[in-house]
Amino acid sequence: MLLSTKGDYGVRALIDLAKHVGEGPVQRAEIARRRQIPESYLDHLLAQLRRDGYLRSTRGPGGGHELAKASDEITLLEVLESLEGSLVPIECVNEEPGSAAGALCGQQWVWQDIYTLMLERLGGTTIADLVEHENQHEQRFAATYKI
Repeated sequence: MLLSTKGDYGVRALIDLAKHVGEGPVQRAEIARRRQIPESYLDHLLAQLRRDGYLRSTRGPGGGHELAKASDEITLLEVLESLEGSLVPIECVNEEPGSAAGALCGQQWVWQDIYTLMLERLGGTTIADLVEHENQHEQRFAATYKI
């Protein structure tokens, strides 16, 4: 499975917002700069994430974007499905195993197993988990950085 930039950039933006919870609304330009996302593209992703209830936005001076839910309540699975649509690796995974269409897909069982594991992993990983992992990585990098 290869995620598009929609999924990648959308998750990056949510991580950024989660790292700045409690600081007030974050402006789109700040997220774009820190996460290396084209600002015009980010605008579309933020609108989608707002429509799906992950963000709230404030207009005007001092406005910006904030998480609408706690980062430990937002799973990677739901965000990716919001931005990417179905994550099914091959269409026949959606067919009933005993159906005629399922019978024509000899590889269905392999992809079903992979899909099930993927759903479990993505559904069990939150934006808070990603923030924690990123923070640990930054600390390890900072500890080894020398001039």
